[in-house]
Amino acid sequence: MAPSPRTVTTARLRVRPLTDADHDLWVRLHTDPAQYPFAPWAVAPDAATAEGMLERALTHWAEHGFGYGVVEDRASGEALGVAGLIHGREREHLNLYYRFDRPHHGRGLGPEVARALVADAIEHGPGLPITATARPDHRASIRTAERAGLTLLGAAKPDVVFPGVPRAVAERARAADPADVPAPVVLLAPSVEVHREPFDAPTREQVLDLWCATNDAGGAVGFVPGAPRSAVSAALAAHEEQMGAGRAVAVLLRGADRSVVALAWWGGDANPLRAHRRTAYRVMTDPQRRGRNLGRLLMAAMHRVGREDGVALAELTVRGGTGVEAFYAGLGYTEVGRLPGGIRLSEDDERDEIRMARRLDGRPLS
Repeated sequence: MAPSPRTVTTARLRVRPLTDADHDLWVRLHTDPAQYPFAPWAVAPDAATAEGMLERALTHWAEHGFGYGVVEDRASGEALGVAGLIHGREREHLNLYYRFDRPHHGRGLGPEVARALVADAIEHGPGLPITATARPDHRASIRTAERAGLTLLGAAKPDVVFPGVPRAVAERARAADPADVPAPVVLLAPSVEVHREPFDAPTREQVLDLWCATNDAGGAVGFVPGAPRSAVSAALAAHEEQMGAGRAVAVLLRGADRSVVALAWWGGDANPLRAHRRTAYRVMTDPQRRGRNLGRLLMAAMHRVGREDGVALAELTVRGGTGVEAFYAGLGYTEVGRLPGGIRLSEDDERDEIRMARRLDGRPLS
């Protein structure tokens, strides 16, 4: 049985499942030549062709419980466009897609919805590579995918092979293109890795690099900027000892170049009365890739792993004065406690320790 359809929300938008009632919006978007300035050959030539596309999109929802949805304004309920992810034809990847009605172009809606959809796919989707394709001169579309967390790999030229991307992605991206136009480009989202044992040597070095870079950029991950690498390495060794003992799980994201770009741990409690709880700690992302949705994608991966491990209640603490509590509030976390001055960075710099929590089992926190 397909899972129940999900509605994805952002600050301004709601993405709900596509239905037969969306016929007019779908046909208008896909038969309007002005919607395809960078690929005029791709516009549906008539309503019947667009209706066939709609039927396939509806079938995907029926079979898989997710797919292309309608983007609505949360305040007014107005339909603004369509967006979502679907299986590639070979079922080896998920394809990210977005198309907004022309009156709503230039409002930043694409990045807003794409960031939420990619995170939702990582948290709830089938665990396949997430890709997008675009015309090489369609910079706005490429930037939207990049801000959602995807990395531009290059042009889908004949015989090209992109590591981590099924060959069919590049082949199908250019299949309907005229022979005399430049090849489309392919983008890829970070992949998720779960480590329940200490890291191998190469991964450990990358984790250490990321942790030190985060420290030096002012990230609240246990140290102050300029902390010696040896001190960070000792802290990492302690976490690896917890992993080896089954008390911690590391969740990391690897970029398209296979570098570790984000990392966090789930820590458990030996008390059986707290077996349903986990604490997220050392949440870090590559400072050189800020603004690329990595924090949201990492927490989506953390939540997925937590649910798979039977976690019902997720907890974390944040350092006051960083503003990061707003980020976690946007992910459904609620402040449940605050210790004024609980974190001392120096004799004259004490910060509140803020405790936050959320349920992962669908129940309300209260």
